[in-house]
Amino acid sequence: MTDDAYTIEPSAAPYPAIRRRGVAERRRRVVAVVGALAAVVAVPAGAYAVVGGDGGRGADTATPMSSASAPQSTSASGPATGSGPGRPATDGQLLDGITFDQASRALEQCLDSEHVGRAVSGDLAKAESYRIILAAKSTGDSNDPGDGVHVVGVAERPEGFRLICNVKDGVSAGISTSSKEASGPDVGLVVPDINGGDLYQQSVIDKGSWKLPFRWGVIGTVDPSVKKVTVSYGDGDATAALDHGWFVASGVLNEQVTKAPHIKGYDDGGKLVYDSDTDTTYDKILP
Repeated sequence: MTDDAYTIEPSAAPYPAIRRRGVAERRRRVVAVVGALAAVVAVPAGAYAVVGGDGGRGADTATPMSSASAPQSTSASGPATGSGPGRPATDGQLLDGITFDQASRALEQCLDSEHVGRAVSGDLAKAESYRIILAAKSTGDSNDPGDGVHVVGVAERPEGFRLICNVKDGVSAGISTSSKEASGPDVGLVVPDINGGDLYQQSVIDKGSWKLPFRWGVIGTVDPSVKKVTVSYGDGDATAALDHGWFVASGVLNEQVTKAPHIKGYDDGGKLVYDSDTDTTYDKILP
């Protein structure tokens, strides 16, 4: 309809496209992003063994994350009982020298922050309600300088609920949340997290001048019929880990980009069943 704005007689409203955009907008509205406020929780110095500027690419760019489905073991398939979050399906989802204990501590510190309580409450405010699916270095920008740690946790209730915490300089620097409940009934077999740009964008105001190399991550949900997900971003390619209904991919960016990550999904026979290029709800160009 925007293209018709300057014509004398606009064409009929494209109802299917409008509905798909409405679905995407509902997904966006679910997100609660809380910026960095007062420092409330300190983390002991040296708590996070984050690798330097290369994001540890020597350890994982030649060998991307495993594409195998998560093992159906108790330790990987659900949250820890009482003492903390559950583990990711693969060790490759803990990046940049961050251990599971350090990632767990970061999630707990984040949830204990006063400003985070405005975004999550009840059981969702407890670390044991989550399973960590990604921990990686976060890179600061001109608006919020200083590197830190991103930790992504997912919960079983509400369905598809996920939380991204950013712990920086020893305190919780921000949080974003979203839920599958806002996706609508007509989503595809692969659903990239519509607010996952926190993990693959440094800053909108610094567009074209990001600090490189830059650790990026892409997450989303997958249907059980999807057996492989690949992600291309800038100069890098990755095969995602499939983790109990989630896909998790990561790499290191070494060039400035204008396009969002390109995501593809395949079934057991290798047939392409999802391509972000044809997903009308997926923003293909970075803001």
